[in-house]
Amino acid sequence: MTDRYLSVVARGLHEIEIRRSRFLCALAPAGEEATAREVIAARRRAEPAARHHCHAFVLGPDGRTQRSSDDGEPAGTAGVPMLEVLRRRAVTDTVAVVSRHFGGVLLGAGGLIRAYGQAVSEALDAVGVVEYRRLRLFDIEVDYTRSGRLENDLRASPYALHETRFEAAAHFEVGVPPDEEPRFTAWLADTTGGTAEAVGLGEKWIRGGG
Repeated sequence: MTDRYLSVVARGLHEIEIRRSRFLCALAPAGEEATAREVIAARRRAEPAARHHCHAFVLGPDGRTQRSSDDGEPAGTAGVPMLEVLRRRAVTDTVAVVSRHFGGVLLGAGGLIRAYGQAVSEALDAVGVVEYRRLRLFDIEVDYTRSGRLENDLRASPYALHETRFEAAAHFEVGVPPDEEPRFTAWLADTTGGTAEAVGLGEKWIRGGG
């Protein structure tokens, strides 16, 4: 199982023009196929004058689900090169839709392949990507007298502090890479003199490492 992946940081739109044809590439995060299909349908409604709405999407932390469509362009000239850009850039949970407004000049198969790939590549550069990491979450409970010191130590540590709660005792929610759990447990015991208790909360994908 992978421990990290890249996804587009947010929805965005980027346009390029090649020989008077306009290629508008919309990117959006999508965690499931239904969401990706909704994005594609929304782009069709937003650009009704476009001759083609070609798309590609990759879903799942391991990129297991991959789909593409040429939407009327010659076979293999649009959806596949779009998908190849997402795969080459190792971007997943992302849908790309390129709406083409024909400019009256035929580009040929090679020209279309380059144009659709370029549209997605430039859109990724313009919109940006973010890393997600698979972390094991722990709730650390500690007495108030030790909470200030522990919070400072956590912020200075390589572990991701996600949430701080003050109830009957102080609670810190911390994300730890799965393969570093034994090291974290030893670090916590050493740092708190064995006075803090860590309870596992399961695993979660955390944007930007937390």
